[in-house]
Amino acid sequence: MKYVDEYRDPELARRLVKRIECITTRPWTLMEVCGGQTHAIVRFGIDRLLPEAIELVHGPGCPVCVTPVEVIDRAIELTRRDDVILCTFGDMVRVPGREGDLLGRRAEGGDVRIVYSPLDAVEIARREPGREVVFLAVGFETTAPASAMAVLRAHADGLANFSLLVAHVLVPPAMEAILGAPDNRVQGFLAAGHVCTVTGYAEYDAIARTHRVPIVVTGFEPLDVLQGVAMCVEQLEEGRFEVENQYRRSARRDGNVAAQRTLEEVFEVTDRRWRGIGTLSDSGLAMRTAFAKFDAEQRFGAVECGDESESPCIASLILRGRAKPDACPAFGNACTPEHPLGAPMVSSEGACAAYLRYRGASIEAAVS
Repeated sequence: MKYVDEYRDPELARRLVKRIECITTRPWTLMEVCGGQTHAIVRFGIDRLLPEAIELVHGPGCPVCVTPVEVIDRAIELTRRDDVILCTFGDMVRVPGREGDLLGRRAEGGDVRIVYSPLDAVEIARREPGREVVFLAVGFETTAPASAMAVLRAHADGLANFSLLVAHVLVPPAMEAILGAPDNRVQGFLAAGHVCTVTGYAEYDAIARTHRVPIVVTGFEPLDVLQGVAMCVEQLEEGRFEVENQYRRSARRDGNVAAQRTLEEVFEVTDRRWRGIGTLSDSGLAMRTAFAKFDAEQRFGAVECGDESESPCIASLILRGRAKPDACPAFGNACTPEHPLGAPMVSSEGACAAYLRYRGASIEAAVS
């Protein structure tokens, strides 16, 4: 398929939809990995433009959604210390733990501050040397370099009162876990373009080859998604299982080498627990020994894993592409952005939030 750089052309959208209709001869199930892509699909009704034979299911690419409950609980616990300032992104303050959320702790007097970058937390630590500043570091390979830069900045400036509560996770192990599940239905992936901008996409070759699935690195505009779907379907119809790059304006095969070096300097790969999915081998990042003094787990104690709270929330099914948000009995009634039962209703990248915002609570339930 010919690559295009234009991504806001209505006529091109019509041609792409027609192209997908023409080449589709049988049902195919594709998963978009990133929550940003999910929001584009739901907001612009992309899934409703496609032939009925093409089903899009939503993956675990919402970093807020997969942050395990025990990390939220540990962050809440830290806010009970008078000497701690807990810094985090805005999406994280409403994510429920077992006993409330960070927004509730702030209302109770905990020093919880919303920042736009981990470097903002470093600046707070510089301004308030008498307090411990902890940044709740969540996200995929896209946001992890900024966390690493914050550690390097704190180290260079000799700041002894800054640390990270690390919950960074990696995309490829989650894709492999989905493909390796006994009930897997995913036959092709739209990979997260911004992740590949950092990491590149060479490591996806083995996944495509081993599991016999096409993987298309895809952007976030409506036409990006449509072209990603077309490229994926074209491979499936031709019996090809390759890695292709739709997001050529930003992603390169080798990625951002400087960002990768920064990540490798500060972090090492470790097993990581994912909310709704469980523990995946080599799926997360942990602080290297050389920077252990900036590790909140080393400073304040390790995060203890435990069972997730009982809830009618079906986030586990949604994050694994096994159900759509509107299949949840709590969707739009017991679970809303104001009173969320699960993280996918909270995050700006959460699938439940996208469905409620763009399609409302009265749409017909549908389970994959």
